[in-house]
Amino acid sequence: MSEIKSNIEKTLDNAEKLNGELNSFLSIEKNYALKRAEEVENSSAEEQQSLRGKAIAVKDNICTTGMQTTCGSRILGNYQPQYDATAVTKLKEAGAIIVGKTNMDEFAMGSSNENSAFGTVKNPWDTEKVPGGSSGGSAVAVASGVVRASLGSETGGSVRQPASFCGIVGLKSTYGRISRFGLVAFASSLDQIGIFGQKSKDVAEVLAVISGRDKNDSTTADVSVPDYSSELDKDISGKKLGIPRALFGEGLDDEVRDSVESAIANYEKLGAEIVDVELPHSKYSIAVYYIIATAEASSNLARFDGVRYGFRVEDTHELRKMYMKTREEGFGAEVKRRIMLGTYVLSSGYYDAYYAKAQKVRTLLKQDFSKAFEKCDAVLTPTSPTTAFKIGEKSDDPLAMYLSDIYTASANLASIPGISVPCGLSSEKMPIGLQLVGKPWSEDTLLNLASVYENEYPLKEKPQIFAE
Repeated sequence: MSEIKSNIEKTLDNAEKLNGELNSFLSIEKNYALKRAEEVENSSAEEQQSLRGKAIAVKDNICTTGMQTTCGSRILGNYQPQYDATAVTKLKEAGAIIVGKTNMDEFAMGSSNENSAFGTVKNPWDTEKVPGGSSGGSAVAVASGVVRASLGSETGGSVRQPASFCGIVGLKSTYGRISRFGLVAFASSLDQIGIFGQKSKDVAEVLAVISGRDKNDSTTADVSVPDYSSELDKDISGKKLGIPRALFGEGLDDEVRDSVESAIANYEKLGAEIVDVELPHSKYSIAVYYIIATAEASSNLARFDGVRYGFRVEDTHELRKMYMKTREEGFGAEVKRRIMLGTYVLSSGYYDAYYAKAQKVRTLLKQDFSKAFEKCDAVLTPTSPTTAFKIGEKSDDPLAMYLSDIYTASANLASIPGISVPCGLSSEKMPIGLQLVGKPWSEDTLLNLASVYENEYPLKEKPQIFAE
């Protein structure tokens, strides 16, 4: 048996064995992956295939030909797209093998992966706790050792926050770096495909493949794609890290604060210069995010009406009632909540008071970051104010749940790149992540800063559930 096929079989076995406990995969594509392994093994394009034979898991809101794309929702049923997302096409061209589609909060709406129509994903460090969301399934697939890298998606922190909760690396690139073609839309001005990796090197390899201009996505930028892997181990002496001290106050867990403060001291030992910066409008980021994101969601999700694809109720003969019952039965509670919020802030008499004002504050947030980057190469904060919380702990308090994204949402609003890197464990042995946010198109700098740190201060412990 070929080495590639043997490795893919081992990956598939681990995915099936652990999925009963973790629920990280919605589909494990065994037949496809094994056939694909043979094709890659027999391919003559070995020199051009930078991800040749590597197993990748893909979040279930990224279109994949011949595989389901449910967005974690009953309203899409077992929908199978007729095309691949551009990121998936590029992975295949690079020789990667997609082994399955991962569980997620319905339509990427959530911070805990408890909103999936197909059950909660469990954190491999402690199965009584959430993995973060909405890309919790992709994070757990990496954290549990099933794959070394996976694709997720971000709207307000849905890659970086679960990366922090699961003790792995998670990257959100600059808006326009990675094509959104084939990513099912939640909030189009915020959505992006992101990458999880066990190490920064894994993220760098995938980012180099899926980045770049795409004629199918007018929001992608014609910006050169660096050789990210060659930047990883460069000396960071003289790099300036900006610390917004005002964000280290109320609401931040003491153990998270101590761990991130320790990481700041460690960066100084590695030669980085620490400078204070101010982000005065960051305190409004959650409010601004949930106005803009829900407004765009109310528009984007109008297409799911039971007419063109997916689930449709069959016990009604009147069109309007069919729309209403299909959406009532097909959407979960969180999706309905956000559609209603978005419809409200866009409604007559409230547009200027909410949506227009939120867009103005979004501009002020961008200006804050631009001013901060005049003094530093990257801004360092915690990724999340807490470690992973217990399943069900915040289910009845949406506002408390929304605050899980308080450190991450501002980067999406400002369209800049961010990365989460493990920086320690809590007293309960749960991972803590630090976040680095950079200038537009500075993913190489962020990966360099992340890689040097993880090499010197690695997270040596492994989750309770890990594929050996």
